[in-house]
Amino acid sequence: MIDKTLPSTAAAVAGIEDGSTVMIGGFGRAGQPVELIDALIEQGAGDLTIVSNNAGNGDTGLAALLAKGRVRRMICSFPRQHDSWVFDGLYRAGEIELEIVPQGNLAERIRAAGAGIGAFFSPTGVGTELAGGKEERTIDGRRYVLEYPIRADIALISAYRGDRWGNLVYRETARNFGPIMAAAASTTVVQVDEVVELGALDPEAVVTPGIFVNRVVPVGSRPWVQGGAFVGGVDIEGRSCQVRS
Repeated sequence: MIDKTLPSTAAAVAGIEDGSTVMIGGFGRAGQPVELIDALIEQGAGDLTIVSNNAGNGDTGLAALLAKGRVRRMICSFPRQHDSWVFDGLYRAGEIELEIVPQGNLAERIRAAGAGIGAFFSPTGVGTELAGGKEERTIDGRRYVLEYPIRADIALISAYRGDRWGNLVYRETARNFGPIMAAAASTTVVQVDEVVELGALDPEAVVTPGIFVNRVVPVGSRPWVQGGAFVGGVDIEGRSCQVRS
């Protein structure tokens, strides 16, 4: 009987090694697998390369992992926001490496890894420092640079519901990078609000098939309010909400 569910987040992140490349889902805090990140902090793996859209917000989740000194290199699109003081301090002190990848290229490089694409040409970044050292080609009169896939040892993502086979559905904008990261990693670990019975998920609504998922851990429904304030007009699962301070 196939059953990919695990009893705890600690069990879900067991075996992640020092030096691993880890993809972490989320667009800011929307869809970020905070419970899995906390478990990774407790697990102790270090010298990590993290692939994520952002470089952490505030002092929780990915920012907490950075603050522990566990990350050697960050690959992301938006390393700095108004509340990215943890990453900002580490970078200014020379304690972390950074590779900036334009958001569209980041998504496509991750998707390419899952799709088995060897490389692709993109017009994004042409003529900037981000294209330095990359192969360039003119196609139909337009300049492109060659981009390579980003693969990972581990993907940590968050979904709304899943079954014991690992089939997943997401909630609105919390979906973001989850599906492509699941396909681009050797091992995909997913936290879900709820594990449902086989057949309870509408097959037409399943975004990530279980073939891309290795471990599933239920963490329960998370509150709409985190730290006493709504975050950026959405809750941590991407649901629209009224902004307050």
